[in-house]
Amino acid sequence: MPATLQHENFNIGILGHVDSGKTSLAKILSEVASTACFDKNPQSKERGITLDLGFSSFTLDHSDAASGKFLITLVDCPGHASLLKTVIGGAHIIDMMILVVDINKGMQTQTAECLIIGELTCDKLLVVLNKTDMIEEAKRDIKIEKMKKKILATLSQTKFKDCPIVPVSAVENLGIDNLIATISNKISLPTRQDSGDFVFAVDHCFIVKGQGSVLTGTCLQGSIKIGDIIQVADLKLERKVKSIQVFKKSVNKIVQGDRAGICVAQFDPKLLERGLVFTGTIVQKTYGLIIDINKIKYYKGSITDKMKYHVSVGHDTVLAKITFFTPTTTSENFAMDNEYVFQETVVEDSKQFALLELEQPVQCIKNSVVIISRLDMNTNTPACRLAFHGTIQHMFLNQSYVETDLEQLKIFKWKERSGLVDRMSNDYEIIGKDLFKKETNIDLFVNLKVTLSTGEVGTIEGSFGQSGKFKVYINDGLKDSTKMLLGSGKKGKAASTENYQRTAINLKFKRYIFDKNKSMKQ
Repeated sequence: MPATLQHENFNIGILGHVDSGKTSLAKILSEVASTACFDKNPQSKERGITLDLGFSSFTLDHSDAASGKFLITLVDCPGHASLLKTVIGGAHIIDMMILVVDINKGMQTQTAECLIIGELTCDKLLVVLNKTDMIEEAKRDIKIEKMKKKILATLSQTKFKDCPIVPVSAVENLGIDNLIATISNKISLPTRQDSGDFVFAVDHCFIVKGQGSVLTGTCLQGSIKIGDIIQVADLKLERKVKSIQVFKKSVNKIVQGDRAGICVAQFDPKLLERGLVFTGTIVQKTYGLIIDINKIKYYKGSITDKMKYHVSVGHDTVLAKITFFTPTTTSENFAMDNEYVFQETVVEDSKQFALLELEQPVQCIKNSVVIISRLDMNTNTPACRLAFHGTIQHMFLNQSYVETDLEQLKIFKWKERSGLVDRMSNDYEIIGKDLFKKETNIDLFVNLKVTLSTGEVGTIEGSFGQSGKFKVYINDGLKDSTKMLLGSGKKGKAASTENYQRTAINLKFKRYIFDKNKSMKQ
């Protein structure tokens, strides 16, 4: 009979620039290897670099664990620039990050991007200075201290300032005992919830002959036990859990944070490379998202609503068109009933939201972290590709949401026009010009308010003639000073053309960007 998992699980992501020695470090720390670890992918062996997430584990004595031991799961993430979306997918399942730095090269482009991802996805960091064996022993300590100062200077601008920095050589097994002791000091018992709907992030899927298909991944929330029914996101399939293993040990139940393999029958593993399995209705297929946004300060590229961006939610990364908007009130929460002002770009130090029109649907959970990036940027340029991030506020579940739902989203642009007074008809009416073109349908603007440069407020009554001129009714009548200006102040004499030219008529109105009728409101 399978047992309950004996040790509490703690997930550590190993991130860093390509060829900094992440996989070598994972190897020397690990006691148990999973089916996907240490570059078992044939292409990884051929190219000599990590191309996918790798998983392995070791146990660590710790007083915070009820059993006296933690089961440490290591998530070995690729470091190549082209695989950043894989790194983002791996980072959302970790409790702590080990940032591996080649001591001979220092902070590199992907090291910095991994640091940013760590800031967004976890609260604990440990820096490892690897490859110390490549430094002459007589110069080693000096080199280590210099690099520590540089790293701490970089970290001083992040939430990880004063984090521990450990020099090691994974190849020569130097400093590993000190690293394990530092890990032990850094970790603590994570808060785990086994209630609520079960969500499991699948990263590999394969067949075990005579058993069934095994889905390996990490439990993001809730719990599952043998005999329960799980759903496979997007495929609309339900399968019963036949068995569960945690690093080759059979268990009858897993909870949030556990790394496991779930065995089910009659499932083709080719249907699911990566994705979510779950219970209940918590996971939704989403065609569009609204998120709150926070700009990443290291991103120096332009951010405009006309560009397409890469949107990463869990293991999914898709392209999206983005529309930025800000609330008109002090409300911090998004609501479809509220009005919002369109923005062409990210507004610094201001509450802001973004509509993400996804090119492909994704499976996600409300309040999930979303990372927006420009993965199409030249990877040879030392520039941060991570633009901004946020959490999901609203999901559009209807595939036709652009036609059916977006009109309810009240995002408007302020439009302003300015014309001139052509002449005064009487104390309550003026004729205006230059506000509209000859072919403009002025009837669309009837009853909109205008303001004169002299201060009076009026209402557009309709067109006057065929040349684009229009009539304006002045609600409280023209001021004496305005009548003097327009009538020159002498009975029977008309105002000079120059006086009329100095009296402007200003029109300001809202146009809602998703309103099919393009109506105007004030």
